[in-house]
Amino acid sequence: QVQIVDSGGGLVQPGGSLKLSCALSGGNFHMFDVDWYRQVPGKEREFLATITHFDRPNYTATLKGRFTISRDTAKKAVYLQMNNLEPEDTANYSCNYRHPSGDHYWGQGTQVTVAS
Repeated sequence: QVQIVDSGGGLVQPGGSLKLSCALSGGNFHMFDVDWYRQVPGKEREFLATITHFDRPNYTATLKGRFTISRDTAKKAVYLQMNNLEPEDTANYSCNYRHPSGDHYWGQGTQVTVAS
């Protein structure tokens, strides 16, 4: 059974950094493309970044280079390094593992709060 666990969120001051983790269990990590999203209550979920199963990243332009997505095959995990955080980055962050079959699996989400 495929399970996804998001972690790494927390409270950080403006200008600070966090590294989110999205770990897979029960599946073949090599086959998945993985996306990071975030959502603020009352707003639509926002796509942030994706990394393909052959390690090619892509980002939404609004991040302005502040976030970096990466994957670690040995740990079966995908990361989102977030730098120079702003209060507007406050949201619940979650990842989505997409399988070539069309199945996809979501993590439970991890809350990021940027405040002084």
